[in-house]
Amino acid sequence: MKRILVVEDEDAIRDFVVINLRRSGYDVTDVSNGEDALRVFDENDGKFDVALLDIMMPGIDGFTVCKEIRKRSSTIGIIMLSAKTQEMDKVNGLMLGADDYVTKPFSPSELVARVDAIHRRVTMANKTDEDSLIVSGDFELNLKSRTLKKNKENVDLTQVEFQIMELFMRNPDVALDRSEILSKVWGENYYGDIKIVDVNIRRLRMKIEDEPSSPKHLVTVWGFGYKWQE
Repeated sequence: MKRILVVEDEDAIRDFVVINLRRSGYDVTDVSNGEDALRVFDENDGKFDVALLDIMMPGIDGFTVCKEIRKRSSTIGIIMLSAKTQEMDKVNGLMLGADDYVTKPFSPSELVARVDAIHRRVTMANKTDEDSLIVSGDFELNLKSRTLKKNKENVDLTQVEFQIMELFMRNPDVALDRSEILSKVWGENYYGDIKIVDVNIRRLRMKIEDEPSSPKHLVTVWGFGYKWQE
């Protein structure tokens, strides 16, 4: 069963989301605040495929819930819901470990498509039967355990970050444009903003580069995209 945790403080919106996700075959657990979200997540041993989190909630907000859930699980897919259109809200959520964001108001088809895309990614990651390593300089990407090591030390990655690293390490010294990265990682029919690529690259650099502001591995190809260098 496809399990999803929905966290939304507005009853009408939460009911709308729950109905449409259940119609699409999801086993939905819904709560109205951040405190209950973390309690339910822990009570279920984190056994959710996707979490859908509203940002603006009384008490513990969606950003904090996102951060705490990501600490507990690197594999769960996280989508942020926001009524705001400010760029910083989107960036903040992604930097804290979210995989995607949806801006209110949204249509049922858009919401389900975005959730489906995240769920497919999580499912594919958990079912991989490859046992090979991709080695590039100081880095080892293990396709079976879905882990990355730098100088034999583990680097904690979300599933999106892992897929980005896999794409780059399979294509060393190849300039990849943002549209290609978006299509390969988020899917060809992704609804969202291409800037999600840039934010995830920034987040990855903070984890793998010795000096994130002067990257040596995930380098920018100005006016085009990015490429991987050993």
